[in-house]
Amino acid sequence: MTLFEVAAPVASGLATDTHTASQQAKAAELDRTLEGLATLEDRIKAIRAAIDGTVAFSTSLGIEDQAITHAIATTGTDIDIFTLDTGRHFPETLDALFETEGKYGLKIRVMYPDAAEVEELVANDGIYGFRYSVEARKACCEVRKVRPLNRALKGAAGWVTGLRREQSRGRAHVHFASYDAAQKLIKLNPIADWSLAKLEDYVATNKVPLNALHAKGFPSIGCQPCTRAIKPGEDIRAGRWWWENENGKECGLHTQGEDPKSETKDRSA
Repeated sequence: MTLFEVAAPVASGLATDTHTASQQAKAAELDRTLEGLATLEDRIKAIRAAIDGTVAFSTSLGIEDQAITHAIATTGTDIDIFTLDTGRHFPETLDALFETEGKYGLKIRVMYPDAAEVEELVANDGIYGFRYSVEARKACCEVRKVRPLNRALKGAAGWVTGLRREQSRGRAHVHFASYDAAQKLIKLNPIADWSLAKLEDYVATNKVPLNALHAKGFPSIGCQPCTRAIKPGEDIRAGRWWWENENGKECGLHTQGEDPKSETKDRSA
């Protein structure tokens, strides 16, 4: 083994560490900047100005993401908008997609799971196999959501989401901007500090199109077999994977790049 062969991996590791440190510092600075801005529109424009390269926004077409889509569209900000079609959506979710594209004159990129992987999953676990165990349900989420997300974010420098601190205890400390080590990009949550009341006022004032299920007791909307309306007094995410008793349910979209020892780890995606 030559000296070059020994030194090359070391140099590569140092370059990676330096890049990571630089991105973490940029995220911390942007986190402070976004906190100081009063409007969602200003936050969206600041995100685009601060991030070099592609900024992608993953929308579930729920109320939080619809507010962000409105701000992106009305400011004309160059942000790539995509959604994950798991093959198990409510018809109302697809209606919201159609209505949103029509209202704002934009095209939302739709990402699908790999057909062969879905076929293998169903062949092994059954059509509703995800209800047999937490592990089977997470395997379904992995194929239908996590892997398509990873493909959608490939090459992006920033990832915008609709996470809010008020959504769950696991999200209580979510930052406006942080470095996602798994995706190797800066993750951005421009409405992290918004209350539900502020969110509802924003979409009402701006006549933002909403998924019809929100008016039917669905504050959080996922796949049709895995989501139900909540009962009065229940947590807003009680309708997700309701048959599970596990404390801290998640699908994996927002946990891949976080430190498992971190108190801010999100377990409620």
